[in-house]
Amino acid sequence: MKNFLLLILIFIYSCDSTYYKSENINFDNKEYSEAFQLIDYWLEAQKDYEKLPGLTALVTDKNETKWAGSFGFSNGVQPMKVENTFSICSISKLFTAVAIMQLVEDGKINLDDPIQKVLPWFDINNDFKDAPELTIKSILSHSSGLPRESNHPYWSWPDFPFPTKQDVIDELENQEMLYPPSKYYQYSNLGLSLLGFIVEEVTQTSFDDYVNQNILIPLSMNNTKTYMSSEDYGKNLTLGYSSLNRNNEREKVNFFNADGIAAAAGFTSNVEDLAKFARWQIDLIKSLEKKILSPQTLKLMHEIHWDDKLTSVTRGLGFGVYNFDGENWVGHGGSCPGYRSQLYINTNKELAYSVMINSSGTSPTKYIDGIHEILSNVTLKKGEEINKFEEFEGKYISQPWVSETYVQSWGDNLALVSLPSDDPYISLYKHIEGDIFKKILNNNELGQELKIIRDDNNKVIAYKTHQNIYKKDFN
Repeated sequence: MKNFLLLILIFIYSCDSTYYKSENINFDNKEYSEAFQLIDYWLEAQKDYEKLPGLTALVTDKNETKWAGSFGFSNGVQPMKVENTFSICSISKLFTAVAIMQLVEDGKINLDDPIQKVLPWFDINNDFKDAPELTIKSILSHSSGLPRESNHPYWSWPDFPFPTKQDVIDELENQEMLYPPSKYYQYSNLGLSLLGFIVEEVTQTSFDDYVNQNILIPLSMNNTKTYMSSEDYGKNLTLGYSSLNRNNEREKVNFFNADGIAAAAGFTSNVEDLAKFARWQIDLIKSLEKKILSPQTLKLMHEIHWDDKLTSVTRGLGFGVYNFDGENWVGHGGSCPGYRSQLYINTNKELAYSVMINSSGTSPTKYIDGIHEILSNVTLKKGEEINKFEEFEGKYISQPWVSETYVQSWGDNLALVSLPSDDPYISLYKHIEGDIFKKILNNNELGQELKIIRDDNNKVIAYKTHQNIYKKDFN
């Protein structure tokens, strides 16, 4: 009986839901200004509802940034700017992977080299004597069987005591392999840290200098550093904040530096520099010329090299490979004390997203999902009229059901979005005449009426639907 009632409810809801279809995102032919307006409002609202100190986000195609936004505060006082930098934590791994693949292209190492061939001092307890060798490739795909972390409590609140390189090396003898190599997926900061040590061993230069000279400077990533700067902290480098506690507050996180774990989690950057990194890949993948890497090597890095059946995780060489909107996207996420970040790239669509948040306990990925969903529902062509119903736009009080409903022009229609929402679901209403609209259903037919209500001075003060009145919030 319960299942029957649930099916009835689903049927009723589906009959009353909005009609829209996912569209290809095409900045050359479509008009996205209304979509960007909605993204701005949604992210500003979600920042408030989640009590986020601040965030930045960016959308780029192969040529340029198409939209970028900043919300909240960088240090509790100064308004956030798109230029502000964050700890990008594990996104650092992408640059370490590029450095490794440069050495592979130069013939200085091979992907199938056992790690002990390159790092003769490598010594970890290994009871899996008949297992395959631990190789550079297995570390890049997180299938090495290495422990997740070095033998130090560096993620521990409140001081985050990251080890030096020598500390990492010294503790290897007190660690043991978790699994045989090339058997299971096990994300490993220890493994990527070791790859950073390989860069130093092979090039006889510091990891920082190598990455700067061979990756960051050639890509004009002038705001990206291989470390956390104490001088920048609280200035251009945003302050980090904790997850929400029981008092519904976020605490300031102590400054830290990843030190010996830098190749896995130590970089700082901003969304503009990650856009440069994404555009380089979009351009290179369709090029015939080498820039930083050869196109063939980057394609190899983007391919799936480990498909873990236990966790449904797919990994390239350094890159995460994500099934997003029915296609494979590549990128990486970052989660360090007080910071969350995410980069998604689709070289086929020539599109990339980046989101950075200066607090823990949140998900930048859901914001990429939402931004992509909003852009995917744009049908307005270049040159067509925008903001036709600007007079009706704004925030309407929807308590106690939801906190608010945001109303905005959407081409020839009126768009309503209930907030807060991790998934900004757009309800579309077709203009009938005057102040009357009707909801567009999934079959493209029209549903219930929405009527705009005005005061004696002809000012819009509310809307009415299903006999209920929702007043406009003028605060």
